[in-house]
Amino acid sequence: TAWRVLESGGSELDAVERGCGQCEIDQCDGSVGYGGSPDESGETTLDAMIMDGNTMEVGAVADLRRVKNAIGVARKVIEYTKHTLLVGESASLFAVRMGFPYEDLTTQKSLSLYSEWLNQSCQPNYWKNVVPDSSTSCGPYKRREGGTYKEEQTSSLRSLHNHDTIGMVVIGASGTVASGTSTNGAIHKIPGRVGDSPIAGAGSYADSTAGGAAATGDGDIMMRFLPSYQAVEYMRMGTDPTVACQKVISRIQKYAPEFFGAIICANTTGSYGAACNKIPGFTQFHFMVSSPLLSRPTEQVVDCI
Repeated sequence: TAWRVLESGGSELDAVERGCGQCEIDQCDGSVGYGGSPDESGETTLDAMIMDGNTMEVGAVADLRRVKNAIGVARKVIEYTKHTLLVGESASLFAVRMGFPYEDLTTQKSLSLYSEWLNQSCQPNYWKNVVPDSSTSCGPYKRREGGTYKEEQTSSLRSLHNHDTIGMVVIGASGTVASGTSTNGAIHKIPGRVGDSPIAGAGSYADSTAGGAAATGDGDIMMRFLPSYQAVEYMRMGTDPTVACQKVISRIQKYAPEFFGAIICANTTGSYGAACNKIPGFTQFHFMVSSPLLSRPTEQVVDCI
């Protein structure tokens, strides 16, 4: 969809918006758009961002409720405000003022996912150091009083099957770069949680003087390292896109060896690459590429490191 937009004369931002928006409509992998990844209260909320690598403008929404086209709302943040990120109920009100309809993001699928989770004593979840014991029971939780604070090992609750993001980097014919993301976040997240996807430099980053990158995976860990920004800076220094991606993954591995995640990188000449962290069940990363050198969109695969 994004490639067709470019071919028909649309801008790089148009391509990102339409491409990510198509994934929202298609509910890609259940992890993008409505009807997937219900939070602890059973509600699906959306995060998205879009970035213009010429002006360095970013539009983003997080914890967006009852509006399906998150990437479209993010684009309106660039076009109609001087802000970068709008969140929660206020982001939804902004969306309605911009002409987006209120729609129910809940489906039978998301209701059944929520029901199954409740029946499994709310496992897995994202709480720690609380009572009742979050590893065996549902809340509401309170912080543990009097006991010693227990540092819990950082392990990835997300897997290939319960969390992902549509991330996109578009390089125009003139070298202009745009990027974007859209996701419904981590399944069973604590309400109000925002991951890496709508954060500039974390979920994605675009700079028309260097290139663009987009990340996917365990956003709570990955966002701490601004991987997309870091990858673009490596490419600015002349690093090959594949190596730039690998360096970013290696940097996170030192602190969270078990994290689930991957990143795609592309520079202004159209060279591209990707890298991922190797964990059980996730040893390769698949991504799609369209370019003038390819007759049709083509799936690429890299081995995780």
